[in-house]
Amino acid sequence: MIAVIFTAEVINLDRQYHDLTSKVRLLADEYGCEEFISISENNREISISYWDSQDQIKLWKKDPMHLLAQKLGQEKYYKSYKVQVVDVLREYSHGNA
Repeated sequence: MIAVIFTAEVINLDRQYHDLTSKVRLLADEYGCEEFISISENNREISISYWDSQDQIKLWKKDPMHLLAQKLGQEKYYKSYKVQVVDVLREYSHGNA
């Protein structure tokens, strides 16, 4: 399993931003995303998505809607951001987590 970890310092959280991020999250499902979690607090955001392959991630990244979101993020919404693509080496859970 592969995780994509996106962290950002957000400048502006307007209606367009929320609509755009919702579309990108739904779009991830179309490319095989197993789970997508996103949390915002104050001006910080972290999103983690889980995938079976890097090919799925690359296709999602190249989708026109995702490309638009990336462009708007850089121009309008994010002061800074970081993307990490990592292999999940182990997974532990308890209950329904």
